[in-house]
Amino acid sequence: MVSGGESGAGAPAWRGGFGRLWSAAVLSSFGDALRTAALPLTAAALTDDPLLIASVTACGYLPWIVFGLLGGAVADRVDQRRAMGAVDAARGLLMAAFAVAVALGHASIGLLIALAFALTTLQTLFDNAATALLPALVPAERLGSANARLMTGQRIAGGILGTPLVPLLLAAGAAVPFGVDAVTFLAAAALVASLRTTAPDRTPRAVGSTLRREIAEGLRALRGDRALRGLCAASALCNVGMGALIATLVLLVTDRLGAGSAGYVAATTAYTVGALAGGVGNRWLVARTGPVRAVLVAGTVQTGALVVMGAIPRLAALIAAMAVFGFMGMVWNVNTTTLMQRRTPVDLLGRVGSAFRTVAVAGAPLGALLGGAAAAAWGARTPPLLAAVFFVLSVAALIPGLPAHVPVDAPPADATTTRATG
Repeated sequence: MVSGGESGAGAPAWRGGFGRLWSAAVLSSFGDALRTAALPLTAAALTDDPLLIASVTACGYLPWIVFGLLGGAVADRVDQRRAMGAVDAARGLLMAAFAVAVALGHASIGLLIALAFALTTLQTLFDNAATALLPALVPAERLGSANARLMTGQRIAGGILGTPLVPLLLAAGAAVPFGVDAVTFLAAAALVASLRTTAPDRTPRAVGSTLRREIAEGLRALRGDRALRGLCAASALCNVGMGALIATLVLLVTDRLGAGSAGYVAATTAYTVGALAGGVGNRWLVARTGPVRAVLVAGTVQTGALVVMGAIPRLAALIAAMAVFGFMGMVWNVNTTTLMQRRTPVDLLGRVGSAFRTVAVAGAPLGALLGGAAAAAWGARTPPLLAAVFFVLSVAALIPGLPAHVPVDAPPADATTTRATG
């Protein structure tokens, strides 16, 4: 059994800081789902150029690659609660202004691209600050349960409640989804601003320290910890596989299986339902395996689910495999995030967390391109099998870095320094 596991840990208390952070995160996810679904539809109403429409989505990823590490360094410098509140307030005002522009008929592709880029640039600071703030609100032994509840709530708000509402809101007016998103940002900002937290004990910055040096310090800490390095490499590989699957799933369902849009909706719904079940079942699995083995189990089972998707040309098999894939995907996400938070020194959480996110975002578009090329060359059944190969490599990357006896919590500062410089 892994030392420091959560088999005996209870759930985080809802009253106080965690409940407010959870509510803010769920509200933001609800609004994000509305905007994410409405932006491409708005773009399609403005132009029929596929490249311009795709550019709106692409600009939602680009800031993570450009500014992700910088956002992590800033998050480690500032009061994370205030930074999150300020970012959400700024995003709320941006969305409100955009909603007014849409209502007045002044929307354009250029404006959509600028909005997507600006919102995600701000998100790099918000998400890194949120990752670093959670351990200040929840005891270490309850981080796993807290992450599971956060991710499950976000999945419900976004996938179950938010996205299906978009057609109804658009019927009421093209600006309505964006106006609602603005309200959710502002409400989340108020919730975060009401948090009362104790500032973590951070190592004082050296005189003359720069953001560049601090980013490098975070990267050295990530590289110097074998367990964190293995998690990061595994995340990069599995996100390449995820990109290949997501980009071509519609072709697999509609072309190879001939199931049409109804089949596609059924497959994506199965994934969402599986993820929700994973959020609930994660604690049971971790209690029996520990968080380290839970990650290994999740990656291995997901590999099998991908093989089923590519090898068995039946819609029922695909739906079942997607449900299993979603369940284990949630287990993977909860436990990799928890391990990263618990193994990272508190004053490096923002920077190490930003490295994880930057790697994840960089892997997904690469996988999408590989998946599209594989589908064009060998058919729609190929991308899931290609994804399975990357998941095998991901699990292989985990094994040397996450032996069963690896401590869950951060090693002593002197040990971290020794590994980082050795």
